[in-house]
Amino acid sequence: MSAAVPAPITAPGDLARRLIGLVNLYRLLVSLLLLVLHYATGPTSAVGSSAPRLFVGSCVVYFSLGVGLVLAQRLASPGLRARAFTHVGIDALAVALLTYASGGVGSGLGILLVVPVGAIALLVGGRDAFLLAALGALALLTQQVAAHLQHMASATDYPAAGVLGVVVFLVVLLVWPVASRLRESEALVERQEVDLADLAELSQYIVQHLRESILVIDPEDRIRLINESAAQMLSARPIRTGSLLGEASPKLLYLLSLWRQSPGAPPDATRSFTGADGARLIQPHFASLGNDRPGPVLVFLEDTALLAGKVQQSKLASLGRLSASIAHEIRNPVGAMSHASQLLAESAALGPDDRRLTAIIRSNADRVSGIIDNILQMSRREPSHLERLELGPWLGDFREEFCQTMQWPPGRLTLDVPTDGLEVSVDPGQLRQVLWNLCENAVRHGLHGAPEGVVALRAARLAPHGRPCVEVTDPGEGIPPELAERIFEPFFTGVRGGTGLGLFLARELAQANGATLLYEPGAGGGSLFRLVFADPRRWEL
Repeated sequence: MSAAVPAPITAPGDLARRLIGLVNLYRLLVSLLLLVLHYATGPTSAVGSSAPRLFVGSCVVYFSLGVGLVLAQRLASPGLRARAFTHVGIDALAVALLTYASGGVGSGLGILLVVPVGAIALLVGGRDAFLLAALGALALLTQQVAAHLQHMASATDYPAAGVLGVVVFLVVLLVWPVASRLRESEALVERQEVDLADLAELSQYIVQHLRESILVIDPEDRIRLINESAAQMLSARPIRTGSLLGEASPKLLYLLSLWRQSPGAPPDATRSFTGADGARLIQPHFASLGNDRPGPVLVFLEDTALLAGKVQQSKLASLGRLSASIAHEIRNPVGAMSHASQLLAESAALGPDDRRLTAIIRSNADRVSGIIDNILQMSRREPSHLERLELGPWLGDFREEFCQTMQWPPGRLTLDVPTDGLEVSVDPGQLRQVLWNLCENAVRHGLHGAPEGVVALRAARLAPHGRPCVEVTDPGEGIPPELAERIFEPFFTGVRGGTGLGLFLARELAQANGATLLYEPGAGGGSLFRLVFADPRRWEL
């Protein structure tokens, strides 16, 4: 089987443009150099001695055509074959006129045709290359005949003209294998460019459709790569490659600067920030790319709610398996202890110290019983039954019920709702349980630093996505920063006598309704708990 012969180049590629550009430069230099030689050496020179005016005019026209070909190269042009014959035709005519004006091939100017013919022959096929050589040889022979008829050259110059034509053919023959390799290289480069473009497009597609949210930051804190999920986390507006990270997320830029100060430090759970939609808590993870310092950084953005949800589901599964045994093995003995302490407290023979010890037994028995009730409540939790409700009137009824039940002055539980109505998709019973827990915590534990303070209940829409939310704020002492990340963990409490399950259960119920429960310090002190409901655009109709 014979090897495939590379096809000739039919369209101007990068190689063709470079070669043609060099040939154009050759024309400009040759025409200028010949003019300088003509005027510098005077009438004794063989350069332009036979027809000086024709020689000067030919040089000027040759230079002008060279400039025109340079300008035409930047414009839309015909195929490479047509351009090749045009270029060689101009060169053959110009060199023939210059040789004729200098007394024929004896002047030695005919050799100037070898360079452009050989260069252009590299770009075309074998047959066309020999046609170009024939065109050049014919031009040299024609000028020699004309010079002889005008008695400007002797008959002895015909062999020299023939030898020069043979040289042109030999040059074309010698560049034939070089041209073949150049065409193979050009075809290989084009295939590699296509492959690289396909790989780049595939990589871009993979990055954009990764479930993980990633972005790459350069040493100047500019975003060099970002996928769609990361862009949605950081900003409500499209993020363009090359924009400053600080414009998209000042908090992430701050965390990146902290990481660069100590890149080897383990991840800190407190170094997180709220997403652009206000409903996600994002934990960034950083990794250096390369060995330069500072260098580009790969950033992974982790939605902590997803990870926390998996961990909490595992915890709930374990609690569910233990709930039945807890009910029988622990609740009954605790109930007996509480009943015995009540009977013992009624004895007239007890002194003050014994009664105090009896009260401690009774209060701790009640606390253990409350923990068991919360665990059983989580294990028996029914699926959410979502329905649409208007949040303003519902919150008004909730506020009235809470104040009556808790004997809390209505003036110390304010309500702020939008006048244009705010609709949410939620299970009303589970929403009541979540808000009751938050308001009860605010009343009992959030007003230590402000005994006459007011608890605020506020409904609003989060900009820029317009997701509905409810905020419960208190003006108390707030939660210490080192404890803020743990308040939603089961059995964690910073209050003496607490069970540590209230906020855990509230967040579980929120997630069951497609909502997110977040904590952040209040603007003027105290605590703010924000319940962000599901995006209305994603409600199931």
